[in-house]
Amino acid sequence: MKIRPLADKVLIQRTEAQNKTKGGIVLPESAKEKPRQGKVIAVGDGKVLADGKRSPFQVKKGDLVLFSSYGGTEIKIDGQEMLIMEEADIMAILQD
Repeated sequence: MKIRPLADKVLIQRTEAQNKTKGGIVLPESAKEKPRQGKVIAVGDGKVLADGKRSPFQVKKGDLVLFSSYGGTEIKIDGQEMLIMEEADIMAILQD
């Protein structure tokens, strides 16, 4: 299934949670924190401004981003968990 976010919304696939701590302790599912980073899968057309133009996005498809803990709405697409959030909930683009 394809999904296209509307306006200033962004579709993000969350990165996988770590299975072990840095010290080597294996974490059970219930103890894992949901990662606050993910890959941008799709972006909307941009927010409509007062003059009728659309604001450009700062993120693009394929960017690895860091987002706020409670940002976005969790959805399932073809069995995969994704997030739809406003671009404003994205705090940074992660770069190599």
